[in-house]
Amino acid sequence: MTSALPAFETHAVSNQPPPFGGRNLWADDVALAEAVQREGAAAFAGQLARYGGLAGDELYRIGFDANRDRPRLRTHDAQGHRIDTVEFHPAYHQLMTAAKTHGVAGLSWHDGRPGAHVARAALSYLHHQAEAGTSCPLTMTHAAVAVLRQDPSLAAWADKAAAPHYDPRDVPIADKAGITLGMGMTEKQGGSDVRSNTTRAERQADGSYALVGHKWFFSAPMSDGFLVLAQAPGGLSCFLMPRRLPDGNRNAFRLMRLKDKLGDWSNASSEVELCGAWAQRVGEEGRGVATIIGMVMMTRLDCMLGAAAEMRMALAQALHHTRHRSSFGTRLSEHPLMANVLADLAIESEAATVFAMRVARAVDQAAADPQQAAFARIATAVGKYWVCKRAAVFVNEAQECLGGAGYVEESMLPRLYRQAPLNSIWEGSGNIQCLDVLRALSREPQVLHALDAELNAVAGADAIYDTALRALRAQLAATPEQAQARRVTERLALLLQAAVLLRAQSPNASAFIRSRLGAEHGMAFGTLPADIDVGAVLDRALP
Repeated sequence: MTSALPAFETHAVSNQPPPFGGRNLWADDVALAEAVQREGAAAFAGQLARYGGLAGDELYRIGFDANRDRPRLRTHDAQGHRIDTVEFHPAYHQLMTAAKTHGVAGLSWHDGRPGAHVARAALSYLHHQAEAGTSCPLTMTHAAVAVLRQDPSLAAWADKAAAPHYDPRDVPIADKAGITLGMGMTEKQGGSDVRSNTTRAERQADGSYALVGHKWFFSAPMSDGFLVLAQAPGGLSCFLMPRRLPDGNRNAFRLMRLKDKLGDWSNASSEVELCGAWAQRVGEEGRGVATIIGMVMMTRLDCMLGAAAEMRMALAQALHHTRHRSSFGTRLSEHPLMANVLADLAIESEAATVFAMRVARAVDQAAADPQQAAFARIATAVGKYWVCKRAAVFVNEAQECLGGAGYVEESMLPRLYRQAPLNSIWEGSGNIQCLDVLRALSREPQVLHALDAELNAVAGADAIYDTALRALRAQLAATPEQAQARRVTERLALLLQAAVLLRAQSPNASAFIRSRLGAEHGMAFGTLPADIDVGAVLDRALP
């Protein structure tokens, strides 16, 4: 016999999961820990464990605050002076402080040990799960170092970008121990076609340049400096444009408005007019795209990491909910159909994670190993396309696991769903990546050699994989046309993911290959073959 409810109370709360927070995102992720060790960053495990605890607790909690109270543009102060500044919720600065201090934006540059790029990638993956918006300035700051280090006169900028310090003050960089960097590449008339940029770079007598024009997407406008593409007398060139001039005065650019974005709410993106802004050229005149190409590889990797992180967090939310909620007398996670969905998501998530970390190793070794450099060249484009393409449908499937609760902000899944399309659009959308894949395959023989080495290394380990690999080789030998670019890139992505899982001897390798390469799968998640041990898959996915 149950006791009566107190007067005026309508019901007792039951069959609800406990709060998700308070987890260690590193300790919970077996596939990530294995990948970090396999890809050469085992020495950083202690640092990653500490940040995993911080990301799954405090940063997870304050991420809600940073997204609820969005950035605000203040063009003028109370006296009417132009200030062009962006105000943030204090949680945003707490997130940035934690990330910069722990190396999310710079570990790979200021720690010379092998595997530092892999460890930095894992830090980025952990941080992105807690709060994705701050990942934008962190990614650009990290990637920009690769460009700035090409010019010895910019050493202070590169060193301070890599430094484990965050300082949000709007002051010259000489007064700061650490800085952040943004980008201004695209314009209204061109988008990804940056060679159609009209912003002018007018050479000055002292060797500097005055930039005149506009930028349609000016990312992270609160940053200390920006890499900007503009048309110099010698053609499209790359420039470093500081927010503050060395004498402390504002540089000559105006923030016109902040973008009203689908998601990424904690981060500010803007439109800007450049009114003779002072800038220093980076690289040769007319070689702007070639100058930033190293940055592009870094940002593509972080797009992969971000998409994989969003999948991982969505999976963790779905597993947490379904393991603590029952329907028709059985836990949700134990219903066979729900278990199939969850296991399918877990397999997809692991494949995305381990592939991203494999690419991080290629980036780590690229400077010393031409084959790894060639592999990074193609794999960042392949992974940027496929992993990012999968994120939005993945997050939506995780929302369904929660039902109506997955459509409500407190679950975090609506924020993840709004965020999920960003990485597929940013730094070149899907068609741009696939066209780049075709270009690399047709013009860069070293890329084909690197792919052959990667894919052949596990040949013979699985018959379905071998059949799919032969089919891909025949497809590539026929010189694919542009209309087939997505199909080729997709097959490359699936085979590369399968190869990493086989090399890792993952218990999920066979299920991935059978379902993704062997046609034992439908068009939606939750269509795994009936004989897959879904219980074992879920036990591995989240303790």
